[in-house]
Amino acid sequence: MSKTAASRVPATVPIRSDAAVTIGKLARAAEVGVETVRYYQRRRLLAVPQSAGGVRRYPNAMIDRIRFIKRSQDLGFSLEEIRELMRLEKGGSRGAIRKIAGERLANIRDKIVALKQIERALSQLLSECEHTATAAPCPIIAALSTDRAAAAIGGSHAAACTRRQIDPPQG
Repeated sequence: MSKTAASRVPATVPIRSDAAVTIGKLARAAEVGVETVRYYQRRRLLAVPQSAGGVRRYPNAMIDRIRFIKRSQDLGFSLEEIRELMRLEKGGSRGAIRKIAGERLANIRDKIVALKQIERALSQLLSECEHTATAAPCPIIAALSTDRAAAAIGGSHAAACTRRQIDPPQG
């Protein structure tokens, strides 16, 4: 197939329900890249089918499995949690599934609290910058250059997971 013809192939390839597909068709049908499928296989989220004549054929059920993984990731579940959810799907207790989902929800709520604190800190710095004389050092730059900023934003991506802020909470 030429590159022009290949570029006209739809992102989602309709597949007969009884057919097994190649990794490329599987990836397109699940709306992921081939490398994503291989990554999930390395992480033991997807089985690697036996090769028949040098070509691996994937069952169509794997399309739904990949979509399940992607949706779970969109909700913030780690690959380890997703693996456990898939294991529990095969006869595990709903209580165990609820526990994993409840822990994820608690983690998300903690992140929301941390993000709100970061929002308040940045809002305060913007306000200070707006109301400070131009002859004085910029409060934003000054804060980012001191421990005050480190306390406010945690110094990295971990800030979204911490509960630090510039000023102690009021009330």
